[in-house]
Amino acid sequence: MKDASNAVPLVAQHSWPRGFIRRLIPLLPASYTDSWRYGGVNRRILTAMVTVGVLTSIVKVASTLKEMLVARQFGVGDGLDAFLIAYMLPSFAINVLAGSFSAALIPTYIQAREEDGKDAAQRLFSSVTVCSATLLSVLSVCLAAASSLILPVLASSFHPEKLELTRQLFFILLPLLPLSGLFVTWAAVLNANERFAVAAIAPVITPIVTVVIVFALGNAWGVYSYALAAIIGVMVEGAILANALIRQGVSIIPRWQGFTPQMKQVMKQYLPMIAAGILMSSTVVVDQAMAATLGHGSVSVLSYGNKAVAMTLAIGSLAISTAILPQFSRLVAARDWSGVRHTLKTYVAIVIAATVPITVILLFASKLIVMGLFERGAFTTSNTLEVVGVQNLYLLQTPFYLTGMLFVRLISALKANYILMWGTVISAVLNISLDYFLMKWIGLPGIALSTSIVYITSFAFLAVMCSRALDNSEQQSPSAVAVRAQI
Repeated sequence: MKDASNAVPLVAQHSWPRGFIRRLIPLLPASYTDSWRYGGVNRRILTAMVTVGVLTSIVKVASTLKEMLVARQFGVGDGLDAFLIAYMLPSFAINVLAGSFSAALIPTYIQAREEDGKDAAQRLFSSVTVCSATLLSVLSVCLAAASSLILPVLASSFHPEKLELTRQLFFILLPLLPLSGLFVTWAAVLNANERFAVAAIAPVITPIVTVVIVFALGNAWGVYSYALAAIIGVMVEGAILANALIRQGVSIIPRWQGFTPQMKQVMKQYLPMIAAGILMSSTVVVDQAMAATLGHGSVSVLSYGNKAVAMTLAIGSLAISTAILPQFSRLVAARDWSGVRHTLKTYVAIVIAATVPITVILLFASKLIVMGLFERGAFTTSNTLEVVGVQNLYLLQTPFYLTGMLFVRLISALKANYILMWGTVISAVLNISLDYFLMKWIGLPGIALSTSIVYITSFAFLAVMCSRALDNSEQQSPSAVAVRAQI
């Protein structure tokens, strides 16, 4: 077995996160700081988390500037409604299928690299790339063929001209599916190798490209300029990720290496992750489809109401999940169960302590945030009041969503993704039911409240099931089996 214990991650070579960590340690409870000072894993996680968090914040600032320009250019009109519905299915497939490959790949990739060396990890990555590219390309063709059946259902209240615009935008955006899916897998391998910075900062390209293209062509091309910018931005992001992998000696050329034991393990974890991802991501589709039945601008108001919340959750969840999954995977591979438990307890305390005050602050500043971000041009004061009502209810999920990410990543590291599948079955059923009843009760804000209740319920389920999965893994480890055999 290769010994990687002395390897220094690239992110740890920088001095600024260490200073932040030294300032943070006195704020933690004594029960955590005693073991913190002697444990390298927690320091590495926090260093990576700060790095990813800061770089993701830069990306989100650029995305916010993009949203401000989009709000000024398109307001909450038919063009933006059409774009959001057209983008829904490619985005859904990218998040579910490509994201599931990443979560299933990283634990096995790290295990293969640590036990069998870099060549074994490269073979696994090459095979997963073939599967991902093939699956997403076939799905793109199927979606194109079925677009005349699917889009009228998703945009049931759109008039014929608006529906035709949606269809045209859908075909422009469809290449995002295979492209983004491939690039998400590349980013996952960079993260598995603890090269977090490039994967975290690359997404800044798309909002920058969008600002340039929409500013230059928005008046002449309308919402088509927004779609063109999305395609160009993703292609440039992919070029950056490819260069980073090549510089590390990782081949990006897809090569099928057969159904090796590692590949079978990835596929075994991938299938329940697909089911979980489809069910959970379907809540977004359901939310937007239900909002589309509430009349002009409803989809846009729901989208604007989730912008600031989504930005907060994206920064936090990317920092947490990106930094902690490789470390959880390494601890599980080493069967260091006490280290797993300590790391989990430490970061549950840190995440809760950080997110509760942030949520309270955002609730008090909600109206100012919406006014500052969007209220200009075609976006009016009455639009602000609508968006604030939605945004406040979305914000309630924040502590539960981010803390739940710790449980999700540990479950993936334990290769117990079937738990996530059953958890999302519960969440999907609950979301549909709550959407319907709360929308009837309080209108559009009811959809946002439904989402927050779903994530609170999911948090409780994941906490219980994660504890059980960890106990089961520890009991089934060779050392525990040997002890029971001696008894």
